[in-house]
Amino acid sequence: MGKKGKKEKKVKGAEKTAAKMEKKVSKRSKREEEDLEALIAEFQSLDAKKTQVVETTCPPPSPRLNASFSAHPEKDELILFGGEFFNGKKTYLYNDLFFYNIKKNSWIKSEIPNPPPPRCAHQAVVVPQGGGQLWVFGGEFASPDGEQFYHYKDLWVLHLATHTWENIKAPGGPSGRSGHRMVLSKKQLLVFGGFHESTRDFIYYNDVYSFSLDSFTWSRLSPSGSAPLPRSACQMTSTPDASGVIIYGGYSKVKAKKDVEKGTIHSDMFLLKRDGKEDQEKWSWSRVNPSGNKPPPRSGFSLAVGPAGRAVLFGGVCDEEEEETLEGDFYNDLYLYDMAKNRWFPGQLRGTKTEKKRRRREKKAGAEGEEEEGEEGEAAVPQGPTEVVKEIVTEDGTVMTIREVIPGALEEEEEEEEEEEEDDGSASAPLVEPCPRSSAMATVRQGKLFLYGGMFETGDRQFTLNDFYCLDLHKMDRWDVLVEMDPKTQEWLEESESEDDEEEEEEAKGEEEEESEEESEDEEDEEEHPPLQEGETVTDYQARTEQYWVGLARANMGPDAKDKKVAKVGLAMAKVFYEDQ
Repeated sequence: MGKKGKKEKKVKGAEKTAAKMEKKVSKRSKREEEDLEALIAEFQSLDAKKTQVVETTCPPPSPRLNASFSAHPEKDELILFGGEFFNGKKTYLYNDLFFYNIKKNSWIKSEIPNPPPPRCAHQAVVVPQGGGQLWVFGGEFASPDGEQFYHYKDLWVLHLATHTWENIKAPGGPSGRSGHRMVLSKKQLLVFGGFHESTRDFIYYNDVYSFSLDSFTWSRLSPSGSAPLPRSACQMTSTPDASGVIIYGGYSKVKAKKDVEKGTIHSDMFLLKRDGKEDQEKWSWSRVNPSGNKPPPRSGFSLAVGPAGRAVLFGGVCDEEEEETLEGDFYNDLYLYDMAKNRWFPGQLRGTKTEKKRRRREKKAGAEGEEEEGEEGEAAVPQGPTEVVKEIVTEDGTVMTIREVIPGALEEEEEEEEEEEEDDGSASAPLVEPCPRSSAMATVRQGKLFLYGGMFETGDRQFTLNDFYCLDLHKMDRWDVLVEMDPKTQEWLEESESEDDEEEEEEAKGEEEEESEEESEDEEDEEEHPPLQEGETVTDYQARTEQYWVGLARANMGPDAKDKKVAKVGLAMAKVFYEDQ
């Protein structure tokens, strides 16, 4: 009895500490978020001017990470939304929407009126009801200098049949956050974890919320058992029978001492299980101990659900943190988790038949005695990994050295019988794989894994990618390159470069459409917003035009927003417009 009481006190104490921390973070970040609300409101006022759906064939999306990438529930299409790009000086956030046609290998940019504001590290889930829907929750917006953050707690649905966005206003949902995970389980969207960060503080979550797709209501779950520690960016996969979800890995950090943070890469696994009928559901946490070869610890991995309910994990980074430096080992390996067998195994490429044949001949020519005997004893023996070194020269002259470790392909005994039948003259190129990276976008459609973008670091430079790959998870033979990495898109601005250079290089980025769009919208703004008067200070301008800007802020924020907050956002919008002029 005494032990149980102590344990309960300990849990309640931890909950109190977490609640205090959340209040502290919320208070400190409130002021920053109000500043960013002005920028977000400005984006929304520009988007509100669009009244028609405009679809245009376009090149692949610009380099980015932390976007959402989903398979259409009914068509052979993939849907990419949002994301971020950092060029060393400036952070760009997106709310553009792209559809990729798998059969035609073509991209379409879809501009739909009143979309969610720009964001990254959000979550998107497709559901088949109503002709297909894409549900989007949360994520973050950052100031251009990357110093301030705004965490969304809004819920949106894209109706795929009608190409319309809808903002679902349902109370009682999760607090603002990014890096959380969301999956479909029966007729519910389940949201777990994530984090909220301000300039000085941060908090990680391990709470669970459910959103009913029938009643459009949120409820916070209170599962029994020991929950995972708070974390973001974990793997969350619905079980094949929809009786629960599997949580694996993730990342969190704590303050080791003043101004020193220590990150933790989690590699544990949990099952959140549902019991009882729909109206009397009970949830419970339990620890899962899988067999097989688990992935080495990492964060920033990409995840998707493959055939037969197998969870697919690709890439990521393992950071080696010291007090002053952060070095990362990036991965491009593939692991699969079989939920039915509770087993991890590495996803090694088998190679094409001609590639296997070439390797067998090399072995026969060079291997004798014991080596051959050992190989005959196994049905499939992995060949040792090969390191491939590539050097790519970016447009600014920087040489990027990319080391790829390509796992050996599996050999199968039955293939030996086919050797005589194969054409002697056939040659095969070495297996190609995506370079090591983290925060790439991944999804599965009809048994094929699609991988887009992400980032890796070389020294102090971050390279954001827009290459595109496909792997047939049934064959596991090779990665198909759909879009190659373009060195011209690798922009990086050093600290020493002038603001003029920054502007010139920004114009050189492959975003001409977006920039010309912004210019035309700016011209419209100059006509519509109250113009500046000669010699007018920002304070004078705000006082003279206050009524107009508060009205515009109210139109963007809705009737439920508090007058005080609307006034603050209105003044901030006036300041943003004044500075732009």
